[in-house]
Amino acid sequence: MDVLKVSADFLSVIPNLLNLPIEKSFTSHVPVEFTENNYWIAITCVTVYMIGIFGGKKYMESHKEFDLKLPLAIWNAALSVFSFIGMCRTAPWLGAKILTSSYEETICENPMNSWGNGATGFWVMLFIYSKIPELVDTVFIVLRKKKLIFLHWYHHVTVLLFCWNAYATLAGSGLYFVAMNYSVHALMYGYYCLQALDCLPKQFPTIVITLSQIAQMFVGTGVCMSAWYYKFNGNECHNDMSNLFAGAIMYGSYLYLFVEFALGRYLRKPRKEKKIE
Repeated sequence: MDVLKVSADFLSVIPNLLNLPIEKSFTSHVPVEFTENNYWIAITCVTVYMIGIFGGKKYMESHKEFDLKLPLAIWNAALSVFSFIGMCRTAPWLGAKILTSSYEETICENPMNSWGNGATGFWVMLFIYSKIPELVDTVFIVLRKKKLIFLHWYHHVTVLLFCWNAYATLAGSGLYFVAMNYSVHALMYGYYCLQALDCLPKQFPTIVITLSQIAQMFVGTGVCMSAWYYKFNGNECHNDMSNLFAGAIMYGSYLYLFVEFALGRYLRKPRKEKKIE
């Protein structure tokens, strides 16, 4: 038990290393209220995104593709670094909580009493709002005239809407999704950066990226099911029903689509590079 406590204490210190003043003094009240009162921002972004990518795709049919290799590499490198820092600010806190609390507490506790403030809360907020600039990923696909698969744009749209709702309702299970997504994206965007620069080792097992995404969907689905279980058993669980419903549909569909993608890419046909997210 002492080993667990020491490990938890060590993990809880990591998110507070080299804190900026804005991280130390951060509280979630203002951004959560802003998010709750401005759903129109997320809906507008998704609408513009959908019109833009399919309108742009149609436009590019009669125009030469752009190279954009260097801008793409810089963009992916920036997202990889951002995600890595976010992982370091959120995953250790979650790990410490798992070691010192019950599983139910890690899913159902009010974030305002736990991870909602300080450095971890600050990087959770950045994670939520980062789903808007991440839409630019698809702009590169359209302008380079690469194949735009359903999984790619569906993932971007639903993640933005889900995360916006999760933050507006302060979902108690939210840190699981944030820490996992930061961790996977740190690896994934780093991979895309090397790929754009043609620096990716030929021996690199690309299936690792897809498997990490599938693992994320398995855990996400399990967390959603757990929150449903505690909620319907009458336990006090700080997860809004609208978010639980959206999460069940979203993660269930992701799990199916990512497994289907993996089977199609690695088992049913020769390997061919496709960018997914």
